[in-house]
Amino acid sequence: MKAKAVVFTEKRKVEVLEVTTPEPAPHDVVVETRFSWISNGTEGSFLRGERINGETPYREDDPWPFPYTAGYQSTGVVIDVGSEVSGVQAGDWVFCTVGRVEGMFEPFAGHISPKVAHYSQIWPLPEGVSPEAVSGLVLVQVGYNCGTRPPVAVGDTALVIGDGMVGQWAAQTLHWRGATVILAGKHDERLAFFGGKHRRHLVNVKKESLGDAIEQLAPSGLHILVDTVGVLQTVRDCLPFMREDGHIVSAGFNRTDSLLDIQKLRFGEQTFYSPSGWQKKRMDEALALVAAGYLDTAALITHRFRVDEAARAWRLILDRTEPVLGVILTW
Repeated sequence: MKAKAVVFTEKRKVEVLEVTTPEPAPHDVVVETRFSWISNGTEGSFLRGERINGETPYREDDPWPFPYTAGYQSTGVVIDVGSEVSGVQAGDWVFCTVGRVEGMFEPFAGHISPKVAHYSQIWPLPEGVSPEAVSGLVLVQVGYNCGTRPPVAVGDTALVIGDGMVGQWAAQTLHWRGATVILAGKHDERLAFFGGKHRRHLVNVKKESLGDAIEQLAPSGLHILVDTVGVLQTVRDCLPFMREDGHIVSAGFNRTDSLLDIQKLRFGEQTFYSPSGWQKKRMDEALALVAAGYLDTAALITHRFRVDEAARAWRLILDRTEPVLGVILTW
């Protein structure tokens, strides 16, 4: 079976190619992709050759992860269902994570159409939900995962490091749970997406000291620290501001710098969480919160490209020639 897919053919080179997918099996759903949401961080690091799979950084003598069919999240319309599938039918709008592909570095693909996927990777869309707005549901779930790991009492202060999409949704989740949230990043235009509401504070670390901001905004210390960018030195710098019995969440890709002194965490009896990946329960919960309006996704979309313009989309993400956050490919 043939399909169109976005393929990273070598470092920093993106092509839209015809690829081969396995024939659908009885437990498969075939989806015609309409919208796919780029994961700027994960997919960008693959394209730069910084990792060889989801959690493994590239090291010297590792094989280059090319050709690689990018992505892991999209929405579309069901065009066929296997005999062992129930709950969806042709014509339904669904969210889908990855489908299968042949002849690539990994046997899975997100930016591909039609997509042949196991039924466990399919979520029917609730009535009234924008298919475009939930085409990044895996990333929404990553932020939701970060924001639900630590216990939260109303008024607890949480610092989220990173103003990208995962940071935004982690901050939204913590705020929804009752925390006072400090979102720290480097881009005023991104930070502005989270600002403007009670118990939401913004820190541009290019313009002010993060330590000084914490002392001002959280004089009694931080209850929660969430790192979404993978800069452990910033986490280390923030540890002196953590309260006893505080909680640290690390979801960023740390490349080869992944050392954190556990003994220092023991001094404050602090708990460390390392969320990764996606699972059905969290996906269900994240989708329900988007449908109910508690998590905002559509506001984070800054760019849309036709799939045939995929190379332009990733060039923008890598080179940052203009402010960019959520990037959608339209099929």
